[in-house]
Amino acid sequence: MTMRALFVDHTNAPFRLAQVPRPQPAAGQVLVRILASGVNPLDTKIRAGQGAHAKQPLPAVLGLDLAGVVEAVGAGVHAFAVGDEVYGMATGIGGQQGSLAEFAAVDADLLAKKPGNLSMREAAALPLIVITAWEGLVDRGRVGPGQKVLVQGGAGGVGHVAIQIARAFGAEVFATGSAQRRQTIESLGATAIDYRSSSVADYVAQYTDGEGFDLIYDTVGGATLDASFAAARLYSGHVVSCMGRGEHQLAPLSFRAATYSGVFTLLPLLTGKGRQHHGQILAEAGALVEAGQLRVLLDPRRFTLDTVDEAHRLVADGSAQGKVVIEIAG
Repeated sequence: MTMRALFVDHTNAPFRLAQVPRPQPAAGQVLVRILASGVNPLDTKIRAGQGAHAKQPLPAVLGLDLAGVVEAVGAGVHAFAVGDEVYGMATGIGGQQGSLAEFAAVDADLLAKKPGNLSMREAAALPLIVITAWEGLVDRGRVGPGQKVLVQGGAGGVGHVAIQIARAFGAEVFATGSAQRRQTIESLGATAIDYRSSSVADYVAQYTDGEGFDLIYDTVGGATLDASFAAARLYSGHVVSCMGRGEHQLAPLSFRAATYSGVFTLLPLLTGKGRQHHGQILAEAGALVEAGQLRVLLDPRRFTLDTVDEAHRLVADGSAQGKVVIEIAG
């Protein structure tokens, strides 16, 4: 039996549609009929030869996020049955086939049952961003009631989910963004901060009486991470970043006696360690979705396997208005 899959043969190559053998689930795996594949900036970086940390050599089928239906289960799998609707970040790095295909055999630990109130398209948009946000806020930051949380880049993929998770855990949330993104940030329940017109000292004074924020999640990196170090609460502040690359001066953080944690969401897929936790995060986040506490912002444009090049262009140049998703089959 065969399936359709999209290949990228070399750096910056156009996608090539091919018929290839359909995979079969090994022990601990499920075979998923993929109905939707989320497009993340990492997918475009791998295609452009800039995602060495994902260890995905070309030629390859790209795509980390998926949503679909369980077609078959391998030996030892008891959490899922044929016909279950599932979602997960389970493919597309470390040499594994990605989700731009009609089927994928994936580790059952990396999946969770799809929230019943989400479409396949919505579900495929969530896994990477919700896992990244959760690992930073819940696992590292121990977010909770009474905290003042600052999300750097609140209208972005990880940022808009981080706002909602922090609020669901009882925190008071603030988020930086451009003036054009103010309405989006406020619609998610956060106080919007225009980083272009308000300095770190200004918003720390205005919203924390100069004490600093209890928890800061940086989703931008670079100078924004440096600004986060200066905005942490004295003694107890904690800065988390999923973009902690490059060189940074830790003195501003150290002089506030605050702490830092990094998030590397791909680690379980690359090392095999901690995979079950990813499935658990998706299950818990799914409960928030079904309770009406978490939603994903989608770009309104629709894409299929025939228009993936355009979808990648939107993500790569930053012009997408929400998460971009490829609809695989129906």
